[in-house]
Amino acid sequence: MAATTRDFPLFPLGIVALPTESVPLHIFEDRYRRMVEHCLAEQQEFGIIWLSDEELKQTGCACEIERVLERTDDGRMNILTRGTRRFVLLERQDDLPYPAGHVEFIEDQPEEPDPAAAGAAHELYSELVAQATDRELSGEELEAMDAYSMAGTVEFELDAKQELLELRSENARLRLLAALLGAAIERLELVERAQVRAQSNGKVRFG
Repeated sequence: MAATTRDFPLFPLGIVALPTESVPLHIFEDRYRRMVEHCLAEQQEFGIIWLSDEELKQTGCACEIERVLERTDDGRMNILTRGTRRFVLLERQDDLPYPAGHVEFIEDQPEEPDPAAAGAAHELYSELVAQATDRELSGEELEAMDAYSMAGTVEFELDAKQELLELRSENARLRLLAALLGAAIERLELVERAQVRAQSNGKVRFG
C-alpha cells in the first residue's frame, strides 16, 4: 500500500524537480522561511510542486535539505536541496503557517527491465556529455545511472520534466529520455555549427 502523510510542507514553484536532482533555492518569503526552519529542525522533507501558468500540478517531488549555504541578516536563506521521491497531492491544507497538503508517495509499477531502452539512453547521454563538457563517462558510471540520474543533470523544458516525473515506469522514462537527449544533441550541434559560421564570417576555412 502506498504511503500517505498529512501536513507535508509544499513549495509551489515555477520549476520541476526530479528525484536525485540537485536544486538550489533562495528562500525569502516569511512563510517559506518558517517552512524551511521547520524542516531543518525536524529533519523533514518538503515537496516542490510545479505551479505552471495554467495550474498547480498534482505530482511533485519531495526534497531534502542538504546544506544551508547562506543566511542573511534579514532572515533570507540560500539552501541546497536534492530530490528524493515522488508524490501525488491528494488535498491541500490551509491550517499551517506555510503551504502543506495530504500527499501520497508513489512507486513504479512492476515491470521487467528493458536493457535496450537503458542502453539507448546511456549511449545518448554519454554523447551529450562528451559534446557539452568534453568528458568521457565510463561504462561503470553509465550503468549506475537511471533515468532520473541522467535527466537531473540536463536542462529540459518543464513540460518534459513533468512528464518524466509522472511516469510510473522506468522503461517508459528511459524511452522518453532517449528522445529528449536526441533532440538536445541536435540542438547542440546546430549551436556549434552557428558558432563556427560566425567565427568564419561566412567563409569556409581550409587548413
